Order: sequence, then structure tokens, then C-alpha cells
Amino acid sequence: MGGPTGGTGGGRPTYCERQPLPITPRGKGTSMSDPSRRRPVLAALPLAAACLLAPVPLAAQDWTVDDPEVRAIVAEGLERSRLEDLAGALVDSIGARLAGTPSYDAAADWVAAQYAAWGIPVRQEEAGTWTGWRQGFTHVDLLEPRRRTLEAIPLAFSPGTGGPVEGPVVTIPADLTEETAEEWLGTIEGAFVLAMPAEPTCRARQELEANARPETVARIDSLRDASRAAGFRALSALGTESRNPVRAIARLAAGRPAGIVVSWWSEGWGANKVFDAPTPDVPSFSLSCEDYGLVHRLAAAGRSPRLRADLTAERTGVVPHRNVIAEIRGATRPDEYVVLSAHLDSWHAASGATDNGTGTLMVMEAMRLLQEAGVRPDRTILAGHWAGEEMGLIGSRAFVEDHPEVLEGLQAAFNQDNGTWRIERIEGQGFLRAGERIGRWIADVPRGIAGDIALEFPGGQNNRGSDHTTFVCAGAPGFRLQSPYDEYRQYTWHTELDTYDKIVFDDLRSNAVLAAILARAAANDPETTPRDRALLPPDARTGEPRAWMECRPAQRAPRSR
Repeated sequence: MGGPTGGTGGGRPTYCERQPLPITPRGKGTSMSDPSRRRPVLAALPLAAACLLAPVPLAAQDWTVDDPEVRAIVAEGLERSRLEDLAGALVDSIGARLAGTPSYDAAADWVAAQYAAWGIPVRQEEAGTWTGWRQGFTHVDLLEPRRRTLEAIPLAFSPGTGGPVEGPVVTIPADLTEETAEEWLGTIEGAFVLAMPAEPTCRARQELEANARPETVARIDSLRDASRAAGFRALSALGTESRNPVRAIARLAAGRPAGIVVSWWSEGWGANKVFDAPTPDVPSFSLSCEDYGLVHRLAAAGRSPRLRADLTAERTGVVPHRNVIAEIRGATRPDEYVVLSAHLDSWHAASGATDNGTGTLMVMEAMRLLQEAGVRPDRTILAGHWAGEEMGLIGSRAFVEDHPEVLEGLQAAFNQDNGTWRIERIEGQGFLRAGERIGRWIADVPRGIAGDIALEFPGGQNNRGSDHTTFVCAGAPGFRLQSPYDEYRQYTWHTELDTYDKIVFDDLRSNAVLAAILARAAANDPETTPRDRALLPPDARTGEPRAWMECRPAQRAPRSR
């Protein structure tokens, strides 16, 4: 992240080094002649400042605020939070919210009902259609050479087995070629095909590195690399038109197997990524890293494993899916907007607690706090609970396409989509003067929250994988409220471990208070957020500044597969 701090000769400033954020006193509502009442806040940046980053070293538990509305938000959010009850209903009772499922519809109806009960106007808007799917129970057993019930989850949109089905287990031969693939496909009818190589170990890497000798770590890495390379070569031999493993696995359907078995290990203890089925024609499921390794080793050693699988699941045609939009109408500038953004859908392996139940709950609670505090903002504040983010940002893209007036009048969108823990980072997403506005807005936030947040301006659009990009790509100011990432990516992101117990409610309460205060401050700012663009950091391949992200149309109908 190198580069000069500003342009020369009148050019736009480039992306630059991270620097400490200046702290200055702010006088609004404070007697600045009394040093004991001063509180450090984030200064609005001058135009010449190209970027800065700072975790501000402030007292962790200082909740002092001067503005009575902000004080009411803080008191309501910290003393009378509704988050545990809301999480119990959304995460435990409704659970996973896969696009196209009855559970997603139930969640959308529940979110809308909550807003209505709080007296906040709300509506549901169709974002398009998706493949309908109803998931039932899954049971997979190892029958030979010993009996054991395996940890299995159906892949999304997989067909069911129509009752218990038994069959032998086969792996894809390492020496498979395009010339021999057709003949081999003729041998797998009625078998369960292990479509991927097994991991040499399912130990989390950090424990391996902490406890094993370096040469042991290197040997395991070498085994894993060789196994994955061989597995990819075998899949490539199936003769697909692209080197896409999912499409290659889908080719297995031509052999009429009893089932397709995969395992996308998440590199953590007991955690697997679980996505959608490669084909609508063959029952497909994921096994845990440990159970997949067991069955794969048995098959590779010629010990003739047999499985019995019973998947109850069915496709239900093409069904609509809907965004939920709540609104606190602006008093003086109602055609300008602040958006609190979080996708409502999830994958299906667990309960969608941190992806993105926590974002959903943060937005809902923030809107409730604004309502309870009696905030009547100048601009309209919208809560956007998006459908189909996991399928390609469908809900937010559809909303922007259907509501160009919101894009045109957007003051700021704040998106949250990466798990529990407190928000620790806000990036300017490449907007040259974002620091001026965010620095002003975050000045209203108590030091007990603001002190944990690093700000990066103008920002390099470093994470492009969520709904804030729907706004940023169009040149509208969208920002990501980012929580710590590493543990989330390893253990709960798209895994079977994404459950209620992973939510850290102390941090979620702080996040909701933060979101409410930021939304209020942005909505009441007398100035409009500038949209000037900075140069993005260089592309590692070309050395040239990265291009601004491009917008893509909403996919309003299911993919054909």
C-alpha cells in the first residue's frame, strides 16, 4: 500500500500510506473553555489529505455524549437492547435463509412484521425469481467395512434420494484422461463418487504451525499441493469446455451415480464450506473433512466402502424472492437518502448467524433505536435487507436498478456483512473526500465505540464481495462497516458452524448503536457527500492503478445448470 500522499500538477491524489488520524476537539454542544469537557473527535479532512488510517487510542468504556438524541440512542441500545430476542427468532427459530426456500420467505415476513410492530413503515419488493427448494432431513451411513453414521449436509438445490439408497464408493482415477473418461463414466452407475481429493490432515493450520516441526508442516503442504493438483487433472479429463471444477463435477451426472460427494474444507477444526449442488440430476452432499477423509482412504486402499444415503429434499420450481425495505422518512430533504444495508439470505448448512444474521440484526436494531429516540432526520433513512446476496448481490442490484432516485440522492450507504465482533474498520472505498464526511459523522459516536475503529481514506476498494459494491460501482458513496475477518472466514463463513452461539452480543450492541448514530449524523449533515474519485492502489500485475469496480445487472432469474 505504497505511493505518494497526493498528486502533482493538479492531478488527482493517489492512494497512499496509512497514517495516524488527527484528533481535534469539537465544540458543538460543549464548552470548549472547560478542558474537562472536551472530548477528542475525528477531524474532517482537508481536500489535500489523500488517506489516513487510525485505531484511535481512546478510553474503551467512555460513553459520554452531549447530544440528547444520541444519548437516548446509546441508553436504549446498551440498556434495553432487543438483540438477544431478535436473534433467537431469526437465527434459532427461522434458521438458514437460502434464496428460494420457505425459510427465506419466513424471514422476510418476520423482518417486515417487526418493523411494523415498531411503527416503522416497511414494504417488500420483488428482486426477481430463484430456484425453489425445500430441504428436509439428511442421513448418511458408512455400511462397510464398518458401521458409522457420517456427518453429511446436502448441497443446496440438490434433489433428494427418494428414500434410502445404498451403493459402493468410487474415486475419480488419478490417471483418467479425456480418451478414457467416457469409458470410466460407464462404470459408476449406482455408486457414490468422491469428486475431490481428501485433505492429508484436518488440523487447523495455526495449531499445526504452533506444534509441528517446520519440516512436518512443509511435508503436509507438499502432500496437499500434490493431491489437489492430481485431483484437478482428473477433473479436467472429464472434458468440460472450461477448467471449472464445478462444471467438471457436474459431468459425473452422465454416469448415473447414486450420489456425488464433496468436501470443501474451511481449514479450521470441524468447519466445511457448503455451497450448491453441481447438477440438478444427482443427489449431492458434503461430508465433513474427517469423514470424507475416512471414506476416501478406504476407497483408495481398496477396502470396498459402501454408503447408505437418505436425503429428503425437493426442487419446487421457480419462486420469487423479495427485499425488505424499512423507511424513516426525511423531514426536510426526503428525496435524499442514507441506507443501512445488510443481506438477509444465507447459505443453508447452519443458521446464518454471522453471515449475515448479525448484519441483519444490527440494521434492525439501529432502526429501532432511531425510532425509540424520536429521531426525525433531515434525509430519509432506509433499511435494506437484501435477497440473494449469496447468489450474486441480486437484491441490492435489483433495488438500485428499480430505484435510480435513491442512487442519485444517496448521501451514504453503510453495509455490514462479515460476522460478529465489533466493527473495527471503515474504508473510504476510493472516494477522495470521504474522510471529510465520515470524520464529521463519527465525531458523534461515543469514545467507547469510536476508539476501536480504524479509518482508511480514500481506501482501495480492498473487499469487493458484498452489497456496498452495488452503490460504489455506480459512483455513489457506499461504505463497509467491517468486523475482524480471519476467524470469520475460517470458521463461520458459509460453514455448518455458523450458529447462534457464535454471536458476541456485547459487540453487536455497540455495532447497532454505531450504525444508528452514523445514519443520523449522515442524514442531518447540511452538506452533501462529495463523489470525487481518488486513484486506486496499483494492480500487482500491471503496476497501474486498479480500475474502479464495474456494475453488473441483477440476475433476475435462476442460472441454468
